[in-house]
Amino acid sequence: MVDRNAAGREAKPAVNEVEKGAIRRFAEAIGETNPIYFEEAAARAAGYRSVVAPPTFPTTLRAASDLREGLMLAPGKHLLQAEQSFEYARPIVAGDKLTVRSKVAGIESRPTPSGPTDVVIIEDEGRDDAGELVYRSRQLWVVRMAPKHAPGEFHE
Repeated sequence: MVDRNAAGREAKPAVNEVEKGAIRRFAEAIGETNPIYFEEAAARAAGYRSVVAPPTFPTTLRAASDLREGLMLAPGKHLLQAEQSFEYARPIVAGDKLTVRSKVAGIESRPTPSGPTDVVIIEDEGRDDAGELVYRSRQLWVVRMAPKHAPGEFHE
């Protein structure tokens, strides 16, 4: 289903400038109320140099965009993100300029009741301007064939 030669492939690095407004909008969207995500003074009082990004904020950063094309997904296949985990060397804060590098860490086939499914493992690494590691993330993408039924036909 997935091009097995994609394993080990790396995306072009993507540079992301972390802005206060983006952090605020993300924090609001996920229902956060902690003032360190919204107020400079609260973040500084807590020991941070600026407003802090919530732990799942890297999901908003540009990364891995060209890996999807590199997987050579044919029409009729669905790509779903099934899982994601994060490890941090330090919190992400407003003003950070992060270079994100993404790679296909592996491709596995797994049996499912509806037939074989491919699982693609993507790893991201975000580094600051000094080249210091800020975070790593690991994503599992599930690739499955689209169900075969007539257009407009309802299936439960």
